[in-house]
Amino acid sequence: MFVLAALATGVQAQWVVSDPSNLVQGIVNSVNEIVETSETAQNALSTWKETSKIFEQGREYYEKLRKVNDLISGSEKVKESVLMLSDISEIYVKNYGKMLTDKNFSQKELSAISSGYNTLMKKSSRSIAELKNIINPTGMSMNDKERIDLVNRVHREMTHYKELANYYTRKNLHVSYLRAKQKNEQQQVFDLYGKDERYW
Repeated sequence: MFVLAALATGVQAQWVVSDPSNLVQGIVNSVNEIVETSETAQNALSTWKETSKIFEQGREYYEKLRKVNDLISGSEKVKESVLMLSDISEIYVKNYGKMLTDKNFSQKELSAISSGYNTLMKKSSRSIAELKNIINPTGMSMNDKERIDLVNRVHREMTHYKELANYYTRKNLHVSYLRAKQKNEQQQVFDLYGKDERYW
C-alpha cells in the first residue's frame, strides 16, 4: 500500500511518499480497458458483457483502495477522486446493462449512449492519471503548492464528471419513461430501473 502524509500549515504542506502501490494504475488501466473495449466491439450487448467483466475484474483495486485509511493525512481528496472513477464506471455498467433490455431505445441510440459514457470515462481517467505525479516518487519535483493545487483541481474535475454521469443517466432514463408513458407502459420502466423519483 502507499501512504501519502501531508502536514499542512496554511497553504504549505510537507508531502511524504512511501511504498507506492499499483492500485491507482490498476484502476486507470481497468477504466481505459472498458473504454477501449466499448469502442471496438461490434454490438451493444457483447460490448456491455465484456465491459462488465472488465469492471468486475478491476473491482479488487477499488475495494483495496477503500480500505486505505491514510492515503493523505488530513485529506481524503486523492482517495475520493480515484474512487469516483470507479463510481463512474459502475454507473455505466449498472445502468447501461438495463438500457440494453429497454425497448424504448433503438440500437443507434444505445450506441450513442455508450459513446457518451465512454467520453466521461476517458476524461475521468486522464484526470486520475495526473495524480500519479504526487503518488509516484518521480513526481516529487513538484512543490507543495503545486501538489495541493493538483489534488484540488482533480477532485473538482472528478466531482463534476461523476455529477455529469448521474445527470446523463437520469436524462436517458427520463427519455425512456416519457416514451413508455405515451404507450401507457410506465410500469415496465419502473420494473426495469426502479421507482426512484429522481429519474422521473
